[in-house]
Amino acid sequence: MLDQNSLGRMKASREKGRGIMRLRKIISTAMLSGALIAGVTVAPAHAATEVKMILWPGPEGDAMQKVVDAYNAGQGKKDGVSVKQVLLSRDNTFAKEAALMKAKSSEYDIYFTASYLVGQHAPYLSEIKGVNDSIYLKASIDGLKVGKKQMALPLDTSLHFMYYRTDLVSTLSTAANVTKYKSISKTVLGKELSPNTNPETWTWDDALATAAFFTKKYNPDSPTKYGYALPAKNLLYNTMIWNDVLWGLGGNWFSGGKPAINSTAGKAAIDVYRTIFTKELTSPESSQWEYAETNAALTSGNAMMALQWNAAYSELSKTGSTAGKVGIAAPPGSGQRTHVHALAVGLNKFSKKQAAAQKWMKYLATVPAMKDYAAAGGVPSMPEILNTMVSTNASFANIITYAGQFGYSESAGAREFDMYAKLAEVLSPAWAGQKTADEVAAAADAALTALKK
Repeated sequence: MLDQNSLGRMKASREKGRGIMRLRKIISTAMLSGALIAGVTVAPAHAATEVKMILWPGPEGDAMQKVVDAYNAGQGKKDGVSVKQVLLSRDNTFAKEAALMKAKSSEYDIYFTASYLVGQHAPYLSEIKGVNDSIYLKASIDGLKVGKKQMALPLDTSLHFMYYRTDLVSTLSTAANVTKYKSISKTVLGKELSPNTNPETWTWDDALATAAFFTKKYNPDSPTKYGYALPAKNLLYNTMIWNDVLWGLGGNWFSGGKPAINSTAGKAAIDVYRTIFTKELTSPESSQWEYAETNAALTSGNAMMALQWNAAYSELSKTGSTAGKVGIAAPPGSGQRTHVHALAVGLNKFSKKQAAAQKWMKYLATVPAMKDYAAAGGVPSMPEILNTMVSTNASFANIITYAGQFGYSESAGAREFDMYAKLAEVLSPAWAGQKTADEVAAAADAALTALKK
C-alpha cells in the first residue's frame, strides 16, 4: 500500500506534468500568433501538392471535372496531390498555350493537346513512360507519339460517321422511287444509278445520288429541302472531315514525300464537295457552316444526311427530326476511311511539380478514371470501356469498329495543325463553288510545300 509521502510525490509529479503541458500549449499558441501577426501562414503538415491542368470548356471539360473530383476525394489523398482544372476559351485555348510554351512557363503543369498538335507541342512536353498501349485504341495512342516517345495521354477519340435518316433510306426500294432515282442521278451526276439502301457500302456516287433524290429541286416530293448538310466553312476541322473524302478515293496529302493533292484522287475529292454545293444538294448558307450548323440542318428536318463528328450522335439521336431515326455508317468511298484524332493531355516540361503531375497522369491512364469520364459524357479511347458502356451511347460500338477498320491520321510532324488550317483556307473556295478543283489543287500543294520546309 502507498504511504502518504508516496501519494504526495505522485500528486506533485502529476501537477508538474500538467504545468509543462500548459506551458507548451502557451508557447505554441504564442508562436502561431506571432507568425500570423507577421503575415506568415503556417502550412499544415503533409499538405497536398496542387497540380494545375488546362482543358477547354464544353463536354470534355465537364466530363474531366468529374474525374478530377473523384481523384481529389480518393487516390489524390493517397498520392498527396490535388488537381485543379483550369478551363480556357474553346476558341483560343491552343493559342494561349502556345504563348505559355514559348515562354517556358511553369504556371500550368498539364497542357491540353491533340493528335494534330502533339508534334508542335512536343518540345515543351515531358515523355510519359510506362503507358500500357494495349488498353487504348491503336489509332488514338499511336497518334500521340513523336517518334517512339509517348508525349500525351488520349482522352476523347474523335472520328466521323455518315449520319442519315433511316426512315427515308428505307423508302428508296419502292418501284416508283427506283425509277425516279435513276432519272435524278442521270440529271445530276450524268450517270444512271440504282438506289443502294445500305449506306455502309456507299460509294460517293451513291451518296451524291441519294442526296440529290432527297433534294426538292430535283424531287418535289422529298420530305427534306436538301439531301446533304455540308460543313464547308474555312475551318481546319472541316478539312479533317473533307480528308475522309480524299482518303476514301485513294488520295493523301503526300506521296513519296511530295505533296499530292494536285492529283487525280485529290481533284476528285474536291469535286465531291463542289458537286454538293454547285448542284444545290446543300443550303447555299453551308459555305459558312461548321459543327453546330450542320447538326441543326439535320435535326430541323432541312437535310437528310451529313458526314459529321461522332460527338454529334448524342444530339442527333435525341433531337428533332432525327430523334430515333438517325443511322450511322462509315464514310463513303471506294476505300472507306475516317480521320481519327484524340484530344489529350501532356506534361509541361517546365513544370516544377513533375513528380506530382506524373501521379495524376498515371491515374488518368487507368480504366476506372476513364470509366468516370465516359459516365460523365466523355468518349474515352479505351475499347474495354466503349464496349461495356454501349447502353450509355449506342455509337460507342461503331467507334471501335470504324477506328479499327478505317481509321487513319495524318503524320505531318510539327506543322500538321498549320497544314490543316492552310488547306481549309485554300480549298474552301472550291468547296463553295467559287473556284475549280484544278485552280485550288495546285495551290494546296504549294501551301504544303511551304509549310513542310
